[in-house]
Amino acid sequence: MSHDPTPPASPAVAAAGGPPPSIAGRSPRQLGGRMSILARQRADHARLDRLMARARETLGPGDEREHARALRALARLVFTHAFAEEAVLFPAARRVLPEGDPLTLRIETDHQEVDDVVADLDGSDRAEPGHVELMEHAFAVLDHDVRTEEDELLPRLQQLLGPWRLRLLGLQWELVRRISPTRPHPVVSRRPPGQTLSALPLTVLDRGRDNLQRLDERTGHRFRTRLATLDRALAAAAGAVEQLPIMQRGERRETSRS
Repeated sequence: MSHDPTPPASPAVAAAGGPPPSIAGRSPRQLGGRMSILARQRADHARLDRLMARARETLGPGDEREHARALRALARLVFTHAFAEEAVLFPAARRVLPEGDPLTLRIETDHQEVDDVVADLDGSDRAEPGHVELMEHAFAVLDHDVRTEEDELLPRLQQLLGPWRLRLLGLQWELVRRISPTRPHPVVSRRPPGQTLSALPLTVLDRGRDNLQRLDERTGHRFRTRLATLDRALAAAAGAVEQLPIMQRGERRETSRS
């Protein structure tokens, strides 16, 4: 196990010198340990970078399947990551940061655009005109979202929360991320109680669709028609859940799609 000799930055020093530094490029030890919400967020962002690089690398002839897999993995990562942020990280930020509400609202508004462009990208075929342009636009939106979190939100949390609280948040965030919906649901509230109530039914439906997609690939698309019928049924059920009024409670006007 390697040892990082660089001590963690002092919140008091950071506060005295102006805005706290970005968490980008900092070691897990400097972020409160590998279990902290900061290190977990940074690890997910690094994985996102790798998936974007993989998608770009597989634009050539003969790489169609790998390209589709990279984009699918990217979409699933983005949606579960954002849902867990909105369920765990953002409420914590609103409790402890004086500017927590407007800052998280700005990121939630960005998440609406992320939902739109990543959903379009996930459903796009590499052979379609404009696919590369759509992909690069989606990646630019994602990069902007990452920078807002790593340069503004997360450093401010590190200023005010001790390592044990950052680790507790990290554990809560990871548990939610593992059982979050894997597809976009822009009509559902991005804040409790609607967001909380939507988690179970949408997770079951989304992951059911994911399993159908994997089954289709493993069976060589022999049952594509039947599986597509089941997929449409699950998608319709998810759409019905989204439209329930209780699922939109807590939404702010700035992010509402209802």
